[in-house]
Amino acid sequence: MKIKRTKLLRLIGKKLITLPWGVYAAPKALVTEDDMIHEFIHIKQWRELWYVGFLIWYIVEFLIRLVANGFKFKKAYRGISFEREAYANQGDFSYLKGRGWFNFLKYL
Repeated sequence: MKIKRTKLLRLIGKKLITLPWGVYAAPKALVTEDDMIHEFIHIKQWRELWYVGFLIWYIVEFLIRLVANGFKFKKAYRGISFEREAYANQGDFSYLKGRGWFNFLKYL
């Protein structure tokens, strides 16, 4: 998968982001293999929930975690089940081959 570069990621302080239509990186961001595995996990998650379902789930879970964590943005973001799965397995090159459907549910 080709990574597209965009200056917009600097505005939100992100190095990489996965959207239904592609993976985007900040203009000068160093993208590692771990980063790519992380983003490929997100692509699988998007597809499992038919894109719109992923977006709705992500936002709702983020808002719940934001309130539960005293409005600490980073803690709420890192607590989202999709992110927890991706961060926990981003260094495992074989994870995507053996990953079961809806595996993110184990991280709720």
